[in-house]
Amino acid sequence: MLPEKNSTGRWLAESVNQKRPFPLGIGLRGALRDGYRWKNLRADVLAGLVVGIVALPLSMALAIASGVPPQYGLYTAIVAGTIIAITGGSRLNVSGPTAAFVVLLAPLSAKYGLGGLALASLMAGVILVLLGVFRLGRLIQFVPYPVTTGFTAGIAVVIATLQVKDFLGLSVTSSGDHYWNRITDLAAAMPGAQLADAAVGVLTLSVLVVWPKITRRIPGPLVAIALGTLAAFAISRLGGVEVATIGSRFSYVLNGEVLRGIPQLPPTPLLPWNLPGPDGQPIGFNLELLKDLGGAAMAIAALGAIESLLAAVVADGMAGTRHDPDAELVGQGLGNMIAPFFGGFAATGAIARTATNIRSGGRSPVAAIVHAIFVLVAVLALAPVLSYLPMASMAALLLIVAWNMSDIRHFAHTLRVAPRSDVAVLLTCFSLTVLFDMVVAVGVGIVMAALLFMRRMAEISGSRLLGEGGPTSREDLPDGVVLYEIAGPLFFGAAEKAVRGIATAGNARVLVLDMQAVPAMDATGLVAFESLLKRMQQQGTRVALAGVNAQPLKVLEKAGIHQLAAELTFHTDVERALEAV
Repeated sequence: MLPEKNSTGRWLAESVNQKRPFPLGIGLRGALRDGYRWKNLRADVLAGLVVGIVALPLSMALAIASGVPPQYGLYTAIVAGTIIAITGGSRLNVSGPTAAFVVLLAPLSAKYGLGGLALASLMAGVILVLLGVFRLGRLIQFVPYPVTTGFTAGIAVVIATLQVKDFLGLSVTSSGDHYWNRITDLAAAMPGAQLADAAVGVLTLSVLVVWPKITRRIPGPLVAIALGTLAAFAISRLGGVEVATIGSRFSYVLNGEVLRGIPQLPPTPLLPWNLPGPDGQPIGFNLELLKDLGGAAMAIAALGAIESLLAAVVADGMAGTRHDPDAELVGQGLGNMIAPFFGGFAATGAIARTATNIRSGGRSPVAAIVHAIFVLVAVLALAPVLSYLPMASMAALLLIVAWNMSDIRHFAHTLRVAPRSDVAVLLTCFSLTVLFDMVVAVGVGIVMAALLFMRRMAEISGSRLLGEGGPTSREDLPDGVVLYEIAGPLFFGAAEKAVRGIATAGNARVLVLDMQAVPAMDATGLVAFESLLKRMQQQGTRVALAGVNAQPLKVLEKAGIHQLAAELTFHTDVERALEAV
């Protein structure tokens, strides 16, 4: 294969090379080899700073939504964001904690604590690395679009629902595992809504909505969170009403002393199994625990793979680059394996932060590394200030994230124009994600999509008689010769229909089967075909196969099909088959 020639020629040639034993760091290495100059570094630094400003409050908000203290979201952005940028297969992906994980991580942290969350993330990282090493990255494209649209919109609804508590300053005494329980708990707590928290939340949300229409040069989250913080401070000092903040909600222990807010410390090495479980004690490490976390780890890996590769596709579309899906999965896996050893949890490519990176002029993974460095510097320099951030403002930020995830206009457009079968898959995935969980939704959605695909294959597959008595007339057929055309793949669900359409051929001495329109055949198609040949053999009818394509021919030869019918011939096309009879 000749290397593709464009502005990223060397990197593209490397990214499409399928002979590399271990795809690692293609994005960064390609950017450096293509000629990385001062102007590229300047552009990446500026873009990384913008993305870092966006990621700082968002990482804390996502950690809180996932059920853990905010500093662990920052640690995830710092460690996983750096590792994935260095080792991944996309030039412009920015990775870290994302909203899509919340529906998986919140119940996981509630049941197993921070330790269980870290261990599950570590296990998911191993799975992602294996997916990349065995070059399964391109299998993600087989997840049907209605499935991803349905569960993404469902996740958005769940995230938005979870933010109502902090947005309104509610005191929810219990929170059920199911969506309906959450709704009833919120409704019961609604009389206790705090006007001060709600005012701060509304102010933050309003700025987040309006600011992008004014300018995009200054990130909206920076302005909105700053104004929300000032408003909360003013309400507390002038009005004497306390607004819930990170400092009032979270604490940590340092040198035996309990301090409020988040620690002014960098992520430090630790063992994930020494992190606290639901009882506050180290969760430990044993096979039974790993078995219990296995399902969650696979779900995290699957969602991480889907979202990171979707983000990479979005980046390619916006910037004209090209990613290596296998290398990206390896990078994502390494990030998720290493982050738990520094207090981090599940991370993946973030579409919103990636898009912000590209719009801000990012040109290589260096921008994502700069974003992680910015978050680290902010933790070391601004931790006391971050403790003043209002919980209502964090909730408002995630409400905007949920709204953007839902893509309500596109969701509604799909409902209007998509085939009814796809609409059924979309609504099923959406409903199951909201009412149960994403794992169930994706599993059921993929099975439904597969069954519908089988039905569509059966609809387009079939056979028709050519010649006398058939819809297409051929006057040149010799006496005693019947010609049928088989069209469509002979797969399960479709093969029986196609073969059943061929009549018994009466007293014909030769049955010619035109198979030029059969692209593929599976085991079910082979069985149906063998049954037809046996029936023709019993009637004393010879069979001539014309225009058999490579894949079906390989299946027939491997099955030794010539041994089942003594008089079976193969021909390159129908005309040669007719000449031979």
